[in-house]
Amino acid sequence: MIRIINTGGTFNKRYDPIAGTLVVPADDRAVEAALASVGGNVEIAITGTIYKDSLEMEEADRAALCEEVAGAEEDAVVIIHGTDTMDRSARALAAWVQVAGKKRVVLTGAMVPFSIDPVEATANLISAVTAVEYLDPGVYVAMHGLVLPHDEITKNRELGLFERIG
Repeated sequence: MIRIINTGGTFNKRYDPIAGTLVVPADDRAVEAALASVGGNVEIAITGTIYKDSLEMEEADRAALCEEVAGAEEDAVVIIHGTDTMDRSARALAAWVQVAGKKRVVLTGAMVPFSIDPVEATANLISAVTAVEYLDPGVYVAMHGLVLPHDEITKNRELGLFERIG
């Protein structure tokens, strides 16, 4: 069983025609739609929490995320997260996983909302779901064809993609 924790971020954003902006809805529709391609081959449970753009996340949100991972019965956890502060949450989770031990945590997200172009979001999520079953305990990031330990991958803001450090 894989636990997916959906925190919001660009992956989930939808256009709000009343406000005229992209918003992070408090639901898991984008994640559920992206997972439809997996069919019934993988047992997945989804938990939604926080539902924010990662730029709005505070340290209390990161602490709540660590508690959510700690409370998950599953050892395989995928986190949908905004890409702007994914590195901060990964560091917080890594400190916790070092103490806790056996969890395999993979953070993923999207640079473009699933509602606008589902390809990138779906590819990143499916990479994370596949990888989390085979990784050693620790915290990883799955983005743009890479699945690496969280401290070996970075967001290149000029190119608009994640890449290996070094």
